[in-house]
Amino acid sequence: MKYVVLLCDGMADYPVEELGGKTPMQAAHKPNMDALACKSRVGLVKTVADHLKPGSDVANLSVLGYDPSECYTGRSPLEAGSIGIDMKPTDVSFRCNLVTLSDEPEYADKTILDYCADDISTEEAKILVEYLAEHLDNEEFKLYSGVSYRHCLIWDNGTLEIGTLTPPHDITGKPIKDHVPTHPNAAKLYAMMVKSYELLKDHPVNLARMERGQRPANSMWLWGEGVRAQLSPFEQKFGVKGSMISAVDLLKGIGKFSGMNVVSVEGATGYIDTNFEGKAQAALQELEQGQGFVYIHVEAPDECGHRHEIENKVKSIEYIDSRILKLLLEGMEQYDDYRILVVPDHPTPLALRTHTNDPVPYFIYQKSKEQPGVECFSEESAANTGICINTGHLLMEEFLKG
Repeated sequence: MKYVVLLCDGMADYPVEELGGKTPMQAAHKPNMDALACKSRVGLVKTVADHLKPGSDVANLSVLGYDPSECYTGRSPLEAGSIGIDMKPTDVSFRCNLVTLSDEPEYADKTILDYCADDISTEEAKILVEYLAEHLDNEEFKLYSGVSYRHCLIWDNGTLEIGTLTPPHDITGKPIKDHVPTHPNAAKLYAMMVKSYELLKDHPVNLARMERGQRPANSMWLWGEGVRAQLSPFEQKFGVKGSMISAVDLLKGIGKFSGMNVVSVEGATGYIDTNFEGKAQAALQELEQGQGFVYIHVEAPDECGHRHEIENKVKSIEYIDSRILKLLLEGMEQYDDYRILVVPDHPTPLALRTHTNDPVPYFIYQKSKEQPGVECFSEESAANTGICINTGHLLMEEFLKG
């Protein structure tokens, strides 16, 4: 038996007026998903418990069969592990976004214009983060560059008692005054954020970006704090060797800490211009080389949701269907039997531009055990089946054990 999870990050949504009252899943032309959903077990799964924040970290741990209430230690430690940072037990790590802020004189009066600085390239971001590190690194704090706008700060002998640090994608287009760190223990963190603006606003990389009509990455924004992650090996937990395929450090970190084979795909960007076909081909190659389980994470629908890109969110779902799922189905015909799970990790509604913890639709298809399903795979059709897994991390056991 071969097992494939196609994780469509943020794909679930609410009805959108511009789409005639349909959700992006309902509006998208996705013949492969719909054909499988006709022959699958379809339902809803609540991947994020009400007492947890609806982030991709918590939600993907849940889909992978890990109980976030027991194993979640923060988002950033998972990303830190992915980029090779060997955190000490006394370290605290932070996600460091490169963001675009407005130009009011006082830092606290500024607005987050873009949480990802027009999806800045990894090459440009590396120059900026290394420049910040030259001026901000010391015995207590160290910056590390990651992918695109996503980077990491390590605080030696840090503390988690720092108040609330708000994810920048939750407050895009809003003044930051009510969201800057105010806890006394976070004073050094806030000082670095303020200093970063002074360092970056006139940096040559940003001046060149503005000349090209792109937004500058003119500040760092810290959030997602946590301590070193500990996950039991996936193979030990479920009895199958697994591989992780993703463009983003968060998922690569989860794969690393759970003992999976982490696969990097050339041209995988985490956005709608990603190498969809490359992800499908990498998954098939992993299965052919003996892996029993592959987790394919696709970030594009989530990014489109955060940016309120209605047309692109629909298009991203269509690309997943035609450029990943179609290739997977063709390549897996060689196996006598296999199962495919297609599921979002959480909704990223276009109207809200951030995550929610509503239950998400899923289907489980097995080649040798087809069953009556639904005609169109969507939030509504999944809800109408009456099937709902209220404890998200139990979905993986159902998928693997049948």
